[in-house]
Amino acid sequence: MYRKVLYKYIVFFVVAAFMLACSAGRNYKRPELETPAGYSGGVVSDSSVAVQSWKTFFHDTTLQRLIDQALVRNFDLQLAIRRMEVSESYAKQSRMAWLPALNANAAASTNYPSDNSLNILSAKNFLHTDHIEDYTAAVSLSWEIDIWGKIRRSKQAALADYLQSYEAQRAVRTRLVAQVADGYYSLLMLDAQLEVAQRNVLLSDSIVQMLRLQKTAGEVTELAIQQAVSQQQTAAILVPQLEQAILLQQNAIRLLTGAWPGEVSRTAKLDDVLPSDTTLTTGVPAELLHFRPDVRSREAALIAANARVGVAQASMYPSLLLTASAGLNSYQSSNWLKMPAGLFEQAAAGLTQPIFQRRALRTQLEVARNTREQRVVEFRQSVTTAVHEVTNALVKLDKLKKQQEVANARVEVSDQAVANAQLLFRSGLANYLEVITAQSRALQAELDKVAITRQQLSARVELYQSLGGGWR
Repeated sequence: MYRKVLYKYIVFFVVAAFMLACSAGRNYKRPELETPAGYSGGVVSDSSVAVQSWKTFFHDTTLQRLIDQALVRNFDLQLAIRRMEVSESYAKQSRMAWLPALNANAAASTNYPSDNSLNILSAKNFLHTDHIEDYTAAVSLSWEIDIWGKIRRSKQAALADYLQSYEAQRAVRTRLVAQVADGYYSLLMLDAQLEVAQRNVLLSDSIVQMLRLQKTAGEVTELAIQQAVSQQQTAAILVPQLEQAILLQQNAIRLLTGAWPGEVSRTAKLDDVLPSDTTLTTGVPAELLHFRPDVRSREAALIAANARVGVAQASMYPSLLLTASAGLNSYQSSNWLKMPAGLFEQAAAGLTQPIFQRRALRTQLEVARNTREQRVVEFRQSVTTAVHEVTNALVKLDKLKKQQEVANARVEVSDQAVANAQLLFRSGLANYLEVITAQSRALQAELDKVAITRQQLSARVELYQSLGGGWR
């Protein structure tokens, strides 16, 4: 008898092991990605600036302080962290899914049967009462055997969901660092442009005063003064416009840091924060799979979708459920907890095979497979987009460097032209229109130079972010 029971258990476990080996779904394998060997317009290097922490990449202490505040108080980042914590809770729950469920319950009931029922006759004959009482205290256990790997695939999906939210939180950090840095550089640009405008207002004042003296002497007409005043107003109107832009930019930065509207203190000048060495190493495109958190998030979503295909497939196969319960039962409250007379035990095993579910399971599998293919496309798209973003940032840095050289030379020429025009005008060798034209061109040249410097800084930030830097 003992050998027969042992033989049955051996057969059961052999069959279960075989069924477990036939796990539903396929293990994840990264899609083929034919990434280029290097970036167009870039130099292949062994290292990438993405490995640098943002505190190393950004040297300005004021900017570092702003980024620190944003990483602590920014609302988008706080929401991303909360979403990550929700996914983490689900991932912890999935680790326990293979364990049996255990419940305890206690119940007491009284039943007054119909006078025409068999139950009332039994109660009167055996219990000598007109009602039936039942008292139960029990512990029940249910355990689904993971035959086809459905629970294991669900665990994989939950873990991948957590990794996706974790990488998404990193992506928010990277974007936030770039936004604060770009906003800070825009603020410094506005400061520099305001200085240029105010300086040109003072210069225009001196020209107007000079023309007024010459008009008194009969050397120029009122038209010359009007032209000079118009040029003065052109520079003057820039001052409130730039002051308005500065206030709005300060508020935008403070919003990123989770603060109320107010002033952003700074002492640095725009030219001071532009590094003398503008060379940035980029590594190779294949490293984006490791450095870019948004790409890693897309891959985690693909892993989760692949696991859910296995879950949907396993849902179409038989499921094995083991149940057991034990406790105390009595028809009288006074005998409820008496042992061993009140003890009872029960065990059962059930195998359930879905047959007709109105095509729900087939649709679930088809949707899961289609979703997986969508995630494959999204993953490849994210990698391709990342390579394009790095390439575009490299193009900007290269062309802006050449623009900066031209802009610097243009400012020097324009400043010299203003000085020469004033000297020639005083000597009677140039008219007032030449002075005004020279001043107008000098103003525009200085504004353009400041804007190009800011674009260079923004391009550096863009390259750093596109390579995957900023979350460390």
